[in-house]
Amino acid sequence: MAKSIGWDPVLIIAQIVSLQTLHYVTLSLLIPPLLVMFAEPGPLEYEGGAANVGMIMDWREMAGRPTTRALPGEGPWRSLNSVWSGGREVGLGSSPQATFRHIDPIRCWIIAICWMAASAADVYYLYALIRRPRLILDFSLTLLFNHLVLTTYYSAAIPTSPFFWLVTGLSSAATVVFAEQLCVKREMNEGLVVATVPDAGDNVEMGSLLRED
Repeated sequence: MAKSIGWDPVLIIAQIVSLQTLHYVTLSLLIPPLLVMFAEPGPLEYEGGAANVGMIMDWREMAGRPTTRALPGEGPWRSLNSVWSGGREVGLGSSPQATFRHIDPIRCWIIAICWMAASAADVYYLYALIRRPRLILDFSLTLLFNHLVLTTYYSAAIPTSPFFWLVTGLSSAATVVFAEQLCVKREMNEGLVVATVPDAGDNVEMGSLLRED
């Protein structure tokens, strides 16, 4: 992508949308097959399966938090799942859903590792689409901010998990560092190439002048 000179809002919006889309596409290619191979199948199916969009958009999946409310028979409705005789509770039934409602820690780690892998891919996306080192930080933070807005809207809850913030924060920081280094290195190489071309022409001109003398 060629460098743009000046303020171009259409280009900036297109870059933001492209980065966000590529990030989620990368996650959608990594998370489902790994969950199918390694996650516990019962709780995974209870949460909607490996292809459920919540595996990407719900921060509670990475944080290991429950994503459903109390089951019928739990909390204030616990009495509906009990056996009563003479005004006393003599037995407690078990809901078949309770077996699959527990949190699978392997699923949390898989989603976290996939997020870090997608952030590593973001280094190339930033390198190819943004190019300018001074803009890498802005676009990286924009990507993270957009995800925070989307995951808060999807889960109807602001992320409060230290593990979630640690994974996303460290991944974004690493993305900025490596993407900026690559962009700076490319600009230095391009600058050296441009600088050597006039030097070669000057040497030819100086050589011709010496021959004339």
